[in-house]
Amino acid sequence: MDGGLFKKVFGTKNTRELKRMQRTVARVNALEPSVRELSDTDLKARTADFKSALASGATIDAILPEVFAAAREASRRARDMRHF
Repeated sequence: MDGGLFKKVFGTKNTRELKRMQRTVARVNALEPSVRELSDTDLKARTADFKSALASGATIDAILPEVFAAAREASRRARDMRHF
């Protein structure tokens, strides 16, 4: 089978992976306004919340959007860098 035809029908591994991640990216972006409103103290307290959620049985994948949104906001405040 022609490799080009296969890629046109199924996409490359990279395009399939990007498509899979797009839902998580959308969730992270949706959380950005609410995380931006947190005070520095509240933002720091989110770390303890994440640790307790993991201790309670939550999976990393379940809390990943919230964790990334908090980390991105912390980076924006500390280094003026917005990760994507």
